[in-house]
Amino acid sequence: MNKKLILILGASGHLPSGAGEAEFEALYNKEIKPLVQALDKFPRLSIAFHYSGVILNWIERRHPELFMLLEDLLSRKQVEFLGGGFYNPMMPLLPLTDKIGQIEMLTTYLRKHFGKRPQGCWIPNFAWEQTLVSPLAACGMGFTFLGERQFLMAGLDHATPSREGSPSREGVAPCICEDQGKIITVFPVLQSLEGELAGKSIAELLKALMENSDGICREGSEAVVSIFPKKISADSNELPDVSWCRFFEEISLCEGFVETVSPGRLYKNLEGLQKLCFSDSTGTENGIPPRRFIIDNPEAGRIYSKMTFANVLISQLRGDKSRKLSAHKELWKAQSSALFCRTGKPGLDSNLLRNAAYSALLEAELVTRERGKFIPSLVAFDFNMDGAEEWLFQDTRINCYVQSMGGGIFELDYMPKAWNYLDTCQGRVAFADRLVPGAVTIENLKCGTVGGARLCCNERYNLVDIDKVRRKLRLALRPSAAAPNKKQPPFGSIEIEKVFLLKKDTVCIHYSFVNRGTSKEIFQFAPEIDLSLPGEGDAFVRFFICKSAAADTPLADSLLPGADGLKIQDIKNEVQLTLTASKSFDGRIAPVYLTGSEDPQFYQAICIMPLLPISLEAGESWEVEFNLKFSH
Repeated sequence: MNKKLILILGASGHLPSGAGEAEFEALYNKEIKPLVQALDKFPRLSIAFHYSGVILNWIERRHPELFMLLEDLLSRKQVEFLGGGFYNPMMPLLPLTDKIGQIEMLTTYLRKHFGKRPQGCWIPNFAWEQTLVSPLAACGMGFTFLGERQFLMAGLDHATPSREGSPSREGVAPCICEDQGKIITVFPVLQSLEGELAGKSIAELLKALMENSDGICREGSEAVVSIFPKKISADSNELPDVSWCRFFEEISLCEGFVETVSPGRLYKNLEGLQKLCFSDSTGTENGIPPRRFIIDNPEAGRIYSKMTFANVLISQLRGDKSRKLSAHKELWKAQSSALFCRTGKPGLDSNLLRNAAYSALLEAELVTRERGKFIPSLVAFDFNMDGAEEWLFQDTRINCYVQSMGGGIFELDYMPKAWNYLDTCQGRVAFADRLVPGAVTIENLKCGTVGGARLCCNERYNLVDIDKVRRKLRLALRPSAAAPNKKQPPFGSIEIEKVFLLKKDTVCIHYSFVNRGTSKEIFQFAPEIDLSLPGEGDAFVRFFICKSAAADTPLADSLLPGADGLKIQDIKNEVQLTLTASKSFDGRIAPVYLTGSEDPQFYQAICIMPLLPISLEAGESWEVEFNLKFSH
């Protein structure tokens, strides 16, 4: 063959802050250690590694012996480390200071431990916006990688079948990207080739690729391709180190037409590269841009809003660089790309990871609070960046954020433990109001939709009054008018007024119901009060029914008959939450899982559902007050 295939081999790995020790050990023993040890046996091969700062820091603490082997491979120029964000962040969602800060943090770590700055970087999930070019170049990054699919989306023709039916991948070749006068080289990663590795040998695939390499960028007569394989064997019983040794041996046997090269040595010598502009996207199968993802997934949108809010607080720090850096480092822990996609595990669906992200964000917020000078407040602020104001109660020990949609609490932070008790899924809130028919009992009460109910959580409450001095918020839901040519919705004549008040360690919600219709209304009030607890079972949480003139009794099942209150003991955080009401109530407790699942691994929260009967003549009113108190 006259042509030669220049092959960039790579490997990447990441686990977000909050992942369990067992997950780190599994990644190390099944992927990282076997790969590095196998590579040591093939000194003629080169590979580019990208492991996030979280992974590298864990290896340094738990398995420092691997660092010694990596240093040996680096000295033989077999290994090149790629830079990027220390916490493997979703880059497009970060402000400029965080992009640069995270990249420099990982660059400093690599330089300190391995003696060399990275020349290029890895972008998690290939999440791309053209404006990334400038900060990457400003941080000294000369090249990066994007997915094959993104190259095809960039205005190039799709690959055409060859005579053997294999794709030619015409035009999927290294290119130049520019922004604000800065340029960076982008290598395509052949993801479709990675998918074939489990069923075919790498030698067979490389030969087919070489035969159909017309149109791929060449350096003289040499084609340039890159692969970052995830799975290299279809045999699940084959040991990882055996798989990697076989994989590397097959590549070595192709050295007559294949040469593995580190990208840092290659990119400066490539000439005549095409200039491209990539659309906002990710390299995942659906290619959903991150900004679209946070709109479609409320739990991701809330973390993003909290990240943005934390940045606002940090920007207000003046003259204290040490505190500012400490706050940024906590903030960066919450920016993991795993929280802004649903590919791979663990990810957004893991309440443990979301809990860890909120914990880091709250720690960042605590750093911004000057000790002894923090002033409790109630402010109106567009926290969700949706064009409507939310109302933020902030106290020394409790944050309570209220939204107009549903008039519910969407964030409830207990600051001494840096824990958000409303880190729930699918945009759920606490004190989501429902008016249900009188026939509903606690035995058949369930979360979400109830037949014949008015779901006030789907209606927008109006601001009546905000008293910032007394920190009192008054919202109202007016009677629901019938849509044209349709019947009046259930209990549509009922007007609801909610008053929120934050006292010391206690959130108070006062309800007032008024019948604005002309006839009697009989219904039940069944609010949903979600609480994100660390897990299910007595090891994580214990419930006690409170009744006046009687000792608290452990909850025997999920039903709450004739209760005056409920005590919830969060075992992990050593926090007790006490829910009380001004009237006795029946009720039920139910776990909240991801939609369509009752698997404990997809547990998200518990939902407390008090049930109070109400009968109102025309013009008559009825009141009740709930108090949620924190102590530890």
